[in-house]
Amino acid sequence: MGSSLGEIDKELVRKAALFSNLSSQDLTRLMSESNVQTANAGETLFVQGDPVSACFIVLEGWVKIYRLTPGGNEAVVSVFTRGQSFAEAALFSKQEYPVTGETVTRSRLLRLPCELLLHEIRTNPEVSLAMLASTSMHLHDLVQQIEQLKASTGAQRVAEFLTSLCPVEGGAYTVELPYDKSLIAGRVGMKPESLSRAFGRLREFGVIIEKNVAAISDVQRLRNFSVTETKVGQL
Repeated sequence: MGSSLGEIDKELVRKAALFSNLSSQDLTRLMSESNVQTANAGETLFVQGDPVSACFIVLEGWVKIYRLTPGGNEAVVSVFTRGQSFAEAALFSKQEYPVTGETVTRSRLLRLPCELLLHEIRTNPEVSLAMLASTSMHLHDLVQQIEQLKASTGAQRVAEFLTSLCPVEGGAYTVELPYDKSLIAGRVGMKPESLSRAFGRLREFGVIIEKNVAAISDVQRLRNFSVTETKVGQL
C-alpha cells in the first residue's frame, strides 16, 4: 500500500476540510487506521458503478473525477490535488461510485476505508459533522462551477480554478499544474485551444504559465478578476 504518513503528511491531513474540525485524538486514531496508497499516472482508483469502498485525501499529485458520456467521452467533474479530499459523499449511499477516479500524475493518497468512516460516523458526532461539512463544500463547488459556465468568461473560470489552488489570500504564489492541460480545460468547460487563449488573457493579471507551473504575482488581484460580474473580454 505504500509508505506511512510523515509529519508533513499529517499536518496536511489535519488541514483537510474533511478533518479540520476533529480533535487531535480522533484524527490520530483515524490516520493510524487508514492506508497510504501510491499510484502511477493513469491508475484507476475506482470505476463508476463499483461498490463504494473508500474515500481519499491527496498527499501528492493530481487526481481527476469523471463520468463517461453516452458517446464514450470523458466529462471531467472535478480535479483534486494536495490536501483535498474526494469520494466522501459516496460513502453515504453505501452503494456505488457515481463517477470514476483516476490519477493524472504519480500520486500518494491517504485511503480511508468505508467501514472505518461509517463506524466513526455512527459513534462520533464530530466525525459526522466534519463529513457533512466536507460534502456540503463539494456541492457548493459544483454549483459554483455551473454558475461560472453560464456567467463567466473562459479567462475568469481559469482564474477561479487557479486561485482555488492557492492557500493564501494575497501576494505572489506559484501553483504546480498537471502537464495535461486538457484536464484543466475539461474542468473549466473549455476546449484546449480556448484554454491557451485564456492563459494569454491572464498575463494582464500577473499570471505567467511555463510548462506545468503557474506563477501568480498577486492572488487577490486574480481572485477579484475571477468574481467580477462584468465580463471583461470574451473568449
